[in-house]
Amino acid sequence: APRRRWPVPYRRFDYRPKTDPYCQARYTFCPTGSAIPVMKEEDVIEVYRLQAPVWEFKYGDLLGHLKIMHDAVGFRSSLTGKNYTMEWYELFQLGNCTFPHLRPGIDAPFWCNQGAACFYEGIDDAHWKENGTLVLVTTISGNMFNEMAQWVKYDNETGIYYETWTVQASPDKQSTVWFDSYECSKFILRTYQKLADLGAVFKKIQTNYTSIILFSGEPIYLGNETSIFGPLGNKTLAAAIRDFYSPFKPHQSVREFFVDLVRIIDRVILNHQFYLFYNLEYWFLPMKFPYLKIIYEEVPLPVGSKESFGV
Repeated sequence: APRRRWPVPYRRFDYRPKTDPYCQARYTFCPTGSAIPVMKEEDVIEVYRLQAPVWEFKYGDLLGHLKIMHDAVGFRSSLTGKNYTMEWYELFQLGNCTFPHLRPGIDAPFWCNQGAACFYEGIDDAHWKENGTLVLVTTISGNMFNEMAQWVKYDNETGIYYETWTVQASPDKQSTVWFDSYECSKFILRTYQKLADLGAVFKKIQTNYTSIILFSGEPIYLGNETSIFGPLGNKTLAAAIRDFYSPFKPHQSVREFFVDLVRIIDRVILNHQFYLFYNLEYWFLPMKFPYLKIIYEEVPLPVGSKESFGV
């Protein structure tokens, strides 16, 4: 049954499913990843805000000009002098998380979509500084770091699907948000909030994040994969969804992804329609002007609840 609770809450799961061998990434996810270390109680750990243009390692500042930025968080242990980076991103690259594959012989669109946290030793100073940001935002104790690490484990095991789009009613600041995105910057914001709740006091500096927003009238709930594409499904609706996604095959290259994005925008603007897959369910978005916008807006660093200090 359709829900009228906005925004639709992001669904958490009990476990992370195994990935299908069909889903392949051009760039290996978290190639140098390691376990999060246990810090000593008396350690003082610096926390850094890290931001750089998406695919900066390959295309430099190209996407920085569009304010399409990737976010991460860095840590430095005062006791050991070691640096660490923690970030959250797609297992199979952005195109696969945003659009499905239409596979021969399989009626339902096939999604290669998971996102996860990655933790590794070192901070690539050049990567973050050259076209982006590397700035100290707070310091925490070893205990706070260890508590955060436990939370990261929970967050990572239960929040498994990447959601590219924020969907809202209009560009108005106060407009209704129908669906919220779930991507790298949201993980960083959740991490900062957890640290604030544990007692971290953040510096007063401006922090901006990228959102890709679709503008739509009130979404219409359509059903899940079984109810639409199953044996007793809605053949007309199934065909319309497949037709909508057919020109937009997920590619690995940035250029092809953006060519596809332009084509989907054309369809969205001419036909005022978008089919959204969110929480393993399909929704119809009656699209409206300005249809899509990439924004780079300020989200202040958090303040913890008063009870949290001294935890």
